[in-house]
Amino acid sequence: MTVQGKSFPIGTGRKVGKQEIDVWGLICWAFQRECVSLDRQEEATGVESRINVDPIYQMVEIARLGCRVQGGGRSSAHHDAEIVAGTLAVLPEYCGGWAMATTIAELARAGRMPEWDITPGVYPIDTFTNRWGTYARTEDAKDLGAEGWPHQPETNRKGRAVYRPVPYCPVVIRPTAGQIGRARRLYLNWYGALLEIRTALQTTHLTAFKVTDRMPPRAPWKESGLTKS
Repeated sequence: MTVQGKSFPIGTGRKVGKQEIDVWGLICWAFQRECVSLDRQEEATGVESRINVDPIYQMVEIARLGCRVQGGGRSSAHHDAEIVAGTLAVLPEYCGGWAMATTIAELARAGRMPEWDITPGVYPIDTFTNRWGTYARTEDAKDLGAEGWPHQPETNRKGRAVYRPVPYCPVVIRPTAGQIGRARRLYLNWYGALLEIRTALQTTHLTAFKVTDRMPPRAPWKESGLTKS
């Protein structure tokens, strides 16, 4: 299984001994490969919304059969995957509680970490579109007052002196410093929750895996590569 370019070896539990794996790799395995759910009612009622098959394809196949398929589904999830889901479901409130648990589950299903690498860019405040494309809208620099430019003299084709405005493009920087700060705080909250989950999984009874101390980067905007906590 691959998560953001990193391959995690996944065992089946049939080998002698336990396979070492980091906590994020184990969580991704549980929600991607074993398709566990945080919603106990979903599993109890047999509503398998997380099966790795396109739901549209399922609907087409059911319609082609001309009947509603009863039963079927998939086999139970691996014992260790159920423990992972149970650990997330009781995540303490000081780690974000249920909201953080669902965030972690959705990120694990997508195989990605929280977005933190949001590089600021300069964008025009307003644009307009014509048959040649989309362009930034400009304004008269004279309207900026002392910080702007007055109309500049220019000689036209008839040799007459005219004054033409100096256009400028109002811009905005996105994301703002506040938005970048919020993204990094969310990442740190996610990282803190993983520490709590790691400790819990290291002290519980997993049958096929042994959770190592290895963690994703604590502050990837400062670090590079994986680090140990």
